[in-house]
Amino acid sequence: MLQVASARKKRVLIFAFTFFSLLAGVGYFAGAILFGEKVKVFQLQRGELIQTVVASGHIETPARVDIATQVTGRVIAVPVKEGQKVKIDQLLIELDAADEKATLEQTSAAVRQAEVKLKQFHEQIEPIAQQSLRQAQANLSNVQKQYERTRDLVAQNFVGKAQLDDARRNLDVARSQLDSALLQLKSATPSGSEYLLASAALEQAHANYRAAEARLGHTKITAISDGVLISRDVERGDIVQPGKILMVMSPIGLSQCLVQIDEKNLRFLQLGQTAQAMADAYPGQKFSAQVAFINPGVNAQRGSVDVKLNIPNPPPFLQQDMTVSIEIEVARRKQALSLNVEAIRDAASSTPWVMLVENDRAVKRTVKLGMFGDKNVEILSGLKESDLVLPATGQVINEGDKVRPIVVKMSRSGVARR
Repeated sequence: MLQVASARKKRVLIFAFTFFSLLAGVGYFAGAILFGEKVKVFQLQRGELIQTVVASGHIETPARVDIATQVTGRVIAVPVKEGQKVKIDQLLIELDAADEKATLEQTSAAVRQAEVKLKQFHEQIEPIAQQSLRQAQANLSNVQKQYERTRDLVAQNFVGKAQLDDARRNLDVARSQLDSALLQLKSATPSGSEYLLASAALEQAHANYRAAEARLGHTKITAISDGVLISRDVERGDIVQPGKILMVMSPIGLSQCLVQIDEKNLRFLQLGQTAQAMADAYPGQKFSAQVAFINPGVNAQRGSVDVKLNIPNPPPFLQQDMTVSIEIEVARRKQALSLNVEAIRDAASSTPWVMLVENDRAVKRTVKLGMFGDKNVEILSGLKESDLVLPATGQVINEGDKVRPIVVKMSRSGVARR
């Protein structure tokens, strides 16, 4: 009897479970038919929206500088050591400059001599030439008058023609002397040949002096910028020659980051855009950068564009060739209306659209998109802030279907990355 009662109880339980399961299923389908299927929906959000382009690259610091001499000479001083920090114009190597100093003194004396020669034109040669011209003019006037008197006397037969010939020769000589005086005065003026030759001689003397001064300057080798002396291969007493590398210095300058940006993001980039960078070796320690160069050509093999970013304040740990990640801010909206990108359909087409909920039914709506990213997208027109939008993937919902929306909150980060 006990076994029969147990079997009967078991059948009752199975029947009850089956009945309530069927009842629950009927209730579910009845609810779906009467009230619509439950679906998650996205709600639009208004706020600041930032679009960024993310890439990775490496650090480039200014190239190393090889230091050599331009003249042959004996080293008399090397006041710096390997690994030492140096300032711009600081003395690195000094050569014996006795010959160069003597040459500079000679050229200096030649300059003074040329200056005196040119000064003579103003104080002596030009005034003498002017005095000679006045004398020649006075002499020509006297000889002209004497010639005219002799001519009159010959016409009256008071003197012979021989005297007239002498007077004519004297007149020709006086005219020649006047022409010579005029030429001498012209040569002594600033536009004259003699004056110009003296001026050219002075310019040549100055050029020789500057050349000698430059050779003297080459005996002192100084730092072209602030930096660190990496290596030193010269000692006091060495005889050095042009072309031999004596030191290697790493200048301290503006650091840059070189990254390759996918060509599809080229339209977003502009010079001057700000960025946040982070070295892979020092995660969490971000530093600022700025777009300084965009290569006008595209690498066909990689499908990317080389972009350089200046790092105005590089952190102390930053080193040459260090790998970094860059996030470039390419656009920002203060009060943008945005929607989760998962709700956009045919986003790449000219007429993107969404399926939104109106009066508990699915309705198709064309939208106009703005800033576009991986997580969200700006809605320029077609939707209002209170609209509820169905996801583009997942449950199959056709236009006109009844739905019961379940709101999915969108991330409030507002950052759209490419």
